[in-house]
Amino acid sequence: MSESVPGIAPEVFAPVKAPVSPTQASEEVEFVQLLTPEGERVEHPDYSFDLDDEAVKGFYRDMTLVRRIDTEATALQRQGELGIWASLLGQEAAQIGSGRALNKKDMVFPTYREHGVAWCQGVDPLNLLGLFRGVDQGAWDPRDNNFHLYTIVIGAQTLHATGYAMGQQRDGAVGGDPDNDTDGEATIAYFGDGASSQGDVNEAFIYASVFNAPVVFFCQNNQWAISEPIDRQTRIPLYQRAAGFGFPGVRVDGNDVLATYAVTQQALKRAREGSGPTLVEAYTYRMGAHTTSDDPTKYRLSEDLEYWKLKDPIERVKAYLTRSAGVDSDFFDAIEAEADGIAARLREGCLSMPDPTLTDFFDHAYVEQTPQLAEQKAQYAAYAASFEGEN
Repeated sequence: MSESVPGIAPEVFAPVKAPVSPTQASEEVEFVQLLTPEGERVEHPDYSFDLDDEAVKGFYRDMTLVRRIDTEATALQRQGELGIWASLLGQEAAQIGSGRALNKKDMVFPTYREHGVAWCQGVDPLNLLGLFRGVDQGAWDPRDNNFHLYTIVIGAQTLHATGYAMGQQRDGAVGGDPDNDTDGEATIAYFGDGASSQGDVNEAFIYASVFNAPVVFFCQNNQWAISEPIDRQTRIPLYQRAAGFGFPGVRVDGNDVLATYAVTQQALKRAREGSGPTLVEAYTYRMGAHTTSDDPTKYRLSEDLEYWKLKDPIERVKAYLTRSAGVDSDFFDAIEAEADGIAARLREGCLSMPDPTLTDFFDHAYVEQTPQLAEQKAQYAAYAASFEGEN
């Protein structure tokens, strides 16, 4: 193919570069940042963090407790109490920053890793554990917390989110009521860098753009689609893909909770007021395994992990609070004690979960039981009963 094709930059046809380690790549990344890894506040021309230090303390508490929930769940899986667990280690700022930017009317469509967003929405962590323990298929009602059930099918939730957002639009929920000083509604869909290669995600982009749906696509680019690095997913920064679909995209330091909050807040505001979708790429790093069935040492360098530990999202907030906000050790000790209490409650609650009755699954397929399901349930119950008394 010629390198002089009109209208196409020559670099499009350049050979694909050899894979670059995330350590090297991160040195070249430009993104919105308001809090450096050293805990220093910085300014940005387009985004600002307008909350006080009490809010920053709240973010620190959120991230610390969510990390402890994640650590405890990983330990429970290793001890055989959970079938699997998808860790969010290293992605706490991306989730807490975006989750705290939501209002009570916004709807969340998660993947299976948004434990921090679930926390922000008030979902009991024990309900998350029930899903991964296999005692239910998600025991929370999305209407109670505006937090949809976890989606295991990669990228499918972006279509669900776009459809829901189009419903908000048609229900007249976009734009709010200026007379009552109320915001409109919006939807946010979470997905990873690997999911960006799925057809569902790109189809969601098309529908959202064409119908100007009030949806924020929040991509947590943790740089590893299981074992595939980001350079195998895209030739350009992910946030730039939005331009091809006709809506704005922005990349934020996903380890900076202040910047993530500010960027997501602005994207949600655009959606609520009727200005359409936005793609937010939170540039972060998955510190742990993809799930507890994965071994990341097989495909990534230990030096990359050590490099990203220096950008830890929790430690940078602690550094800021200690050096610039005058927060003493009593505050941090109290948070650690609270984390210990949550971990103990999770462990006790997980171990005391009753085993499911398999016939219950027939009761939760539809709001009202159908004759066909009732027949299937009876047949299964009879089949299961035929084994009673056998060793």
